[in-house]
Amino acid sequence: MNEEVDVLLANPYIETLAFFSVAIVALIVFLAVFEVVTKYKDWEEIKNGNISVAMATGGKIFGICNLFRFAILNNDSLLHSLIWAGYGFILLLVAYFIFEFLTPYFKIDEEIQKDNKAVGLLSMMISISISYVIGASVT
Repeated sequence: MNEEVDVLLANPYIETLAFFSVAIVALIVFLAVFEVVTKYKDWEEIKNGNISVAMATGGKIFGICNLFRFAILNNDSLLHSLIWAGYGFILLLVAYFIFEFLTPYFKIDEEIQKDNKAVGLLSMMISISISYVIGASVT
């Protein structure tokens, strides 16, 4: 069975499709986790025109996909790429909680839900920036 899979994955088109499919499914799962840890409903707020939530969510999407980029570039197999991207996601999630903890003057989630664009932009930039730091260490 493994030999057949190896033959299939030797085809660059099949390999690309496999990495793409796994990354999309993982992106959906990881976004669902972020949805659980935030105090607002991301997609409902975006539907209502909340730019801050859109920026924060967009930063999370970029960050997760950037982690996959590094994981795919630095690993030989789909499984290892998924493991490293998953580990990177956990670190990105930890960074989210640290960001919330290090701003004692206001609650990040509440400000984003109130459409505070400055906080939404900062949240987006933190997700993107941290994903580069994490990605650079993915082996």
